[in-house]
Amino acid sequence: PLDKVNIEIQFDGKESNTAIVECECRVTHKTGVEMEALTGATVAALTIYDMCKAVSHSIEIGSTVLIEKTGGKRTVKEQGLVE
Repeated sequence: PLDKVNIEIQFDGKESNTAIVECECRVTHKTGVEMEALTGATVAALTIYDMCKAVSHSIEIGSTVLIEKTGGKRTVKEQGLVE
């Protein structure tokens, strides 16, 4: 089971109409949870789309990227793989 899941949404003002979604997952097991974090962020973005589609269907969901992963076999930072 996941020990912690946190989703944070930041809105980038009225001018740009941008929402930044970050999802953080933590476990104490030997398996990574990057897929759960990526899925959580994607589902949150889809939920925002669903709530806003009555106003506009031209909403765009941008890229989903892994920012950081620590523990397990590899550590990943935003710039790339750190063995």
